[in-house]
Amino acid sequence: MILFKGGYIYDGTGSEPFIGDILVDNDKIVKVEHDIPVEDGWDVVDLKGLSISPGFIDAHSHNDWFAIKKNPQKYFEPFIRQGITSFITGNCGLSAVGFDPDTQHVGKVGGGLFSYTDTTGVYPSVSEFFSAIDKNNPCNIAVLAGHCSARTSVAGYENRPLTEAERSEMLNIMENALKQGACGLSLGLMYEPGIYAGIDELKDVAKLCEKYDKPMTVHPRACSAVSMTYPLLGRPHLLRALDELVEIASGTKMKLQYSHAIFVGRRSFRCKDELLAILHGLKDKGVDMGFDIYSELLGVSVITVVLPAWYQVLTLEQKRHWFNKLKLSILIRATIILLGFGWDDIQIAYIGPRYEQYEGKSVAQIAKEMGKSCLDAYLDLCEMSNFKGRINMGPYSTPEIVSELSRDKNCLYMTDAWVEDHGVQNPAIYDCFPKFLKFSLLGTGDSMPNTIKKMTSAVAERFSIKNRGVIKPGYYADLTVFDERKLHDGQEDQEQSFGIENVYINGIKVLDDNILDAEAIKHSGRAMKS
Repeated sequence: MILFKGGYIYDGTGSEPFIGDILVDNDKIVKVEHDIPVEDGWDVVDLKGLSISPGFIDAHSHNDWFAIKKNPQKYFEPFIRQGITSFITGNCGLSAVGFDPDTQHVGKVGGGLFSYTDTTGVYPSVSEFFSAIDKNNPCNIAVLAGHCSARTSVAGYENRPLTEAERSEMLNIMENALKQGACGLSLGLMYEPGIYAGIDELKDVAKLCEKYDKPMTVHPRACSAVSMTYPLLGRPHLLRALDELVEIASGTKMKLQYSHAIFVGRRSFRCKDELLAILHGLKDKGVDMGFDIYSELLGVSVITVVLPAWYQVLTLEQKRHWFNKLKLSILIRATIILLGFGWDDIQIAYIGPRYEQYEGKSVAQIAKEMGKSCLDAYLDLCEMSNFKGRINMGPYSTPEIVSELSRDKNCLYMTDAWVEDHGVQNPAIYDCFPKFLKFSLLGTGDSMPNTIKKMTSAVAERFSIKNRGVIKPGYYADLTVFDERKLHDGQEDQEQSFGIENVYINGIKVLDDNILDAEAIKHSGRAMKS
């Protein structure tokens, strides 16, 4: 038995905190009372002056790919230091599960961002994945089945409508994933092959989500006022992408989760009010709409994310042809003007071995060093990385936008980050969740009870995760202890967390006063079947 004594308890429901005790037996909470008498043999944790809440749940993650690593610990350490104990993974259509085991395209599952490298195996089904990770990784993992993964397995990256037989096979794969405990389905409409899917195909995916009452998370076709997805002039592209989701969801009662509400490029910031109006309008029409955000002002993506679909499918020789380069150059120059986003805003995070000299530099800096135009330097970098490089981009938001969205009742919190083996890391791996807590204490975020609810019970409820996210008898003992004074005064963006004191996962102490238990985290995490 472990008795947490005298802590300031935020139970995860959004209720006001109270001073009390929590009794844990093995992996479950058994009592929550104002004063539980100590008995012989119990371990007592003195929480006087500290706060305790359910372990934080990251609402948008890709750590399914890292939970199956042969040595997954390093990929979860910085998240645990943030107080995160659980993840909703498989987002953006790019899940590590949900594909035909006999596909010839398994090497393309992951969309160029992720792959089965140095993993314990390949796990096409949700059941196989859960069996592989349960008690074999640091944190609790729920998984979405990705549309890109399923589509890739039946048709690769082909830019065409699926045949009737292919669509049926794809939908069958995704439905089986839901039956086996996937917490929903995910779309990645900015990545191959999701960019090639038409409305009718996506409506079929939505029908599956409605049938099983599970969310459909969506990385839309555009997150900026201008992109390479639509004609340059006219309605802002991120709103056109949202119009597509309205068309898909209208007339349904489905759970629609708009992934990472961001506004790429300074000219995209003006779209914030209309985006919120559209999302709230869907809610008024009976669509169970929600969205998620991180506390960062930049994001990470593949180096090809700014390239139009027509260019990406060309052969290398065709890409180098003068006419295609001219066409691309005209489009990108117009986009930069219309977007308020330029080569100075694209930082190279990783190109590959022997190209470390480019890491941390902007494309504009590299172009100057190369003595080339920014576009030519950028295309060179794409080729150097075999079109699989990684970039950090910004601005994606402003402090004011983050503040407003974080207080919206339909908002959840997430990191959308993962630990890379090489190159510049995404800053969200370090202190994304402590920042949300700090914003609350400074008065620029939601209230502390609501902030904690949005990173605990609201996520569990949204994705049908049972017995987690609330401090309540019978629930799993995922617990995060934090010091509100240290959160208030903590220094942000120092490549480390702040304010988090202790973390317990399924009753196992994994973090104690900034010291991580390397042995404990080998087996502390569980599979979270929905």
